[in-house]
Amino acid sequence: MTKTNAMRLLEQYHISYDTAKYEYDENNLSGVHAAKAIGLPPEQVFKTLVTKGDKTGILIFCIPVHLELDLKKAASVSGNKKVEMTHMKELLPLTGYIRGGCSPIGMKKKYITYIDETAILFEQIAVSAGIRGQQILISPETLITFIQAKQADITKDTN
Repeated sequence: MTKTNAMRLLEQYHISYDTAKYEYDENNLSGVHAAKAIGLPPEQVFKTLVTKGDKTGILIFCIPVHLELDLKKAASVSGNKKVEMTHMKELLPLTGYIRGGCSPIGMKKKYITYIDETAILFEQIAVSAGIRGQQILISPETLITFIQAKQADITKDTN
């Protein structure tokens, strides 16, 4: 198993976590695929999205893999008029991570992070370990405290 920066950081602060490894498919980087591969419902596996607010600059949003970020809600909770997704080519320079392997833990810089309010409904959630094909399983409360995330309703209504 590859030790990632995210894992080293958690260990440095004596934070307990588990990992789940899976075969990722270069043609299918969807989080739903990752959730199936590690045997968790998509509601319990969170993807990390990097956005840019018109007033605040870079913002991070963690949401369940099967849902979409509601950009209006994201702007509202973060005090912006507008929030947009960053371009894929900006991901590595901004975070140190690549698409499909972006972890909310251990980015190059400390960004304001929001996590979907549903995270706390679970004993454990999965987030990327910082590389494709590996997830960190962690208590949502522990993760929220460690990355100083704010909980919010940030996904599109699926009804």
